[in-house]
Amino acid sequence: MRKSLIILLIAGVSIMSCAKQSSNPFFNEYETPFGVPPFDKIKEEHYLPAFEKGIAEQNKEIKTIVSSQDDPTFENSVVALEESGALLTKVSDVFYNMTSAKTSDRIQEIAREASPLLSQHHDDIMLNPELFQRIKTVYVQRNELDLTREQSKLLEETYKEFVRSGANLSDEDKTQLRELNKQLSMLSLQFGENVLDENNDFELVITDKSDLAGLPESVISAAAETATERGHDGAWVFTLHKPSLIPFLQYSDKRDLREKMFKGYINRGDHDNKYDNKSILKKMVSLRVKRAHLLGYDSHADYVLAENMAKNPGNVYELLDQVWKPALKKAKQEANELQGLIAKEGKSFDLQPWDWWYYAEKLRKQKYDLDDSMLRPYFPLDQVRKGAFEVAHRLYGLTFDERMDIPKYDKDVRVFEVKDKDGSHLGILYTDYYPRASKEGGAWMNSYRKESHLHGKQITPVIVNVFNFTKPTGDQPALLSFEEASTLFHEFGHALHGLLSKVTYHSLSGTAVPRDFVELPSQVMENWAAEPEVLKMYAKHYKTGEVIPDELIEKIRKARHFNQGFATVEYLAASYLDMNWHTLTDTTQQDVHQFENQSLNRIGLIPEIVVRYRSPYFSHIFAGGYSSGYYSYIWAEVLDADAFQAFKETSLFDQKTATAFRKNVLERGGTEDPMVLYKKFRGAEPSIEPLLERRGLN
Repeated sequence: MRKSLIILLIAGVSIMSCAKQSSNPFFNEYETPFGVPPFDKIKEEHYLPAFEKGIAEQNKEIKTIVSSQDDPTFENSVVALEESGALLTKVSDVFYNMTSAKTSDRIQEIAREASPLLSQHHDDIMLNPELFQRIKTVYVQRNELDLTREQSKLLEETYKEFVRSGANLSDEDKTQLRELNKQLSMLSLQFGENVLDENNDFELVITDKSDLAGLPESVISAAAETATERGHDGAWVFTLHKPSLIPFLQYSDKRDLREKMFKGYINRGDHDNKYDNKSILKKMVSLRVKRAHLLGYDSHADYVLAENMAKNPGNVYELLDQVWKPALKKAKQEANELQGLIAKEGKSFDLQPWDWWYYAEKLRKQKYDLDDSMLRPYFPLDQVRKGAFEVAHRLYGLTFDERMDIPKYDKDVRVFEVKDKDGSHLGILYTDYYPRASKEGGAWMNSYRKESHLHGKQITPVIVNVFNFTKPTGDQPALLSFEEASTLFHEFGHALHGLLSKVTYHSLSGTAVPRDFVELPSQVMENWAAEPEVLKMYAKHYKTGEVIPDELIEKIRKARHFNQGFATVEYLAASYLDMNWHTLTDTTQQDVHQFENQSLNRIGLIPEIVVRYRSPYFSHIFAGGYSSGYYSYIWAEVLDADAFQAFKETSLFDQKTATAFRKNVLERGGTEDPMVLYKKFRGAEPSIEPLLERRGLN
């Protein structure tokens, strides 16, 4: 799940209409099916004028609110603010999706121009004393107003947003806060651009066929196609995109080349060149501490977590510690097994991080007669997608009809109309599966338009799922690993959170929930991907159409805990690193290498495993919305392991349970405290035991 690099503004969703059609599509009502963005008409030169006009229009709307002679009310102040900024939201939703999914040099330039404008505009709203006074007046009277639960939540969140954005500060401190916000927005932008450039700069060019030893034919074919695309005809090129990197680390017999690939990946942003991120991140950490102190918090983590389910850093560390101890023990056992495998081969070197994937794949083959190449033929991308859609159909009655008449931003993107079980239109889902140089790494869900239902007008959502999966090669379709199949289900779970939202206000819609709750709908969906009943629905051989055999399903089941020590430890180490950076209370800029090493040594990370994200390319926390929040995945896994038990106690597609999850979680967005919503679904708070059992750590 990703958010824009700029703090999203509190804004409405009503579409601006113009008496006269403009050549800038943002200034007109979209004349497209379901009002989706007209990607075929939007040009790069349209963005900046739309940002500028959007800011000007919202400023007028704010002026109207504060100059009103009427006493402040929920409608004329809180709702009026909620409805303001429609044009700005409209252009932002498109632009910031493009910066992640299909950027360009010009888009990056526009982002650098727009970032300080938007930062200043956000501060102009949040630090407007007259506007804050109107919101505060309504907030103070909240217990005397006859507000619905959702109205109360909107009022509470709006008031808190002002306070957390510095509305109570002195004029001098407000000036300082503005400067901090401006600097942080620009640094975050540059951090992300550097990681993208580092990703695209690296390539391992192989000209000697013997250096391909151990690699499956499908991986070799993909590398040949990449070589042709990059102007290396007759060679093979491997990149840092996961579909290229991971198979190389799993199968290449060339240890020196595995080392080169692995170090290319873990040293991104750490080459002391123009893309180096060390000075950027340590400055960001220092500025975040300064901002937290200005706002009355000890640390950035204290500031962030006050709005999350975790509430404070102590609770996060407590959870991490509970899982870390058994996970580290398991990882050490796994390292010993892999070292033993090296010894059996008659080799004397010590296991290194670039060896782990390779020997783990060998060990899995030995222990379970299972490897990735055996599974991929049963996971063609289209079948996995259909499987996820079928799960949503059986749970919620949804249908997904591909539309060829809807504009899209790239030729590889596909578009689906989503309908509810009664046939009514729910929303639009874009899917964007393959890597390209203009796309960030990873996988995420985002919105081109969020759902809302204000003043009787239903605004339906427009959602996108973005991935970096292995591309088709020759006449072979895109074949996914089982892990990639699970990732598709994961991001589709986020998409359902956006698509099934059923709230009144835009700012509370869909995934507008605390960071450590937002991963529940996505992670719970992963459970269905691995269930035998569901595997038989979608896992079919791409050549023969044969359903995945029972013996392979059994092997997957037996191997489910394999390498879980490694997977858990590399993830938790990144969670600790995030928390350690953001619980700093001193503004002194840290030496990045020294701080990182001390952080990881403190928890006893073994040298055979490298933290999932080293600081210089940790985009989640320095270029995204997960600072002090990377722990969220494990926090949400406690919830999702418990939530899926509700289905296991009945049946995978039990309608009563599915309806309860839809009504109490997926439809409710951020309209109520997340633990209250969870308990309405499950009846009680979750325990950690199902998580430990699932990962084989108990």
